[in-house]
Amino acid sequence: MSDSLPKVAQITPIAIEVEAGKSYHWCSCGLSANQPFCDGSHRGTEFTPVQYKAESDSKVFFCGCKKSNKSPLCDGSHMALHK
Repeated sequence: MSDSLPKVAQITPIAIEVEAGKSYHWCSCGLSANQPFCDGSHRGTEFTPVQYKAESDSKVFFCGCKKSNKSPLCDGSHMALHK
């Protein structure tokens, strides 16, 4: 998977209730079976997980398509995949 694009895990964002002060590790490669979070499947690739620390208890939308410019959160980039 060297020098390649990440796998699209799902086209739509993944809504998760996060807890203030807790860190989450978003899967950047798209290979994790525990989407949107890392399970170590990136080992042996150039990808690494992206840490997200929740500032408050809230629902956030993690990127599922792995194309967001604001990763690990969704920025709507998945809309281009629907065309």
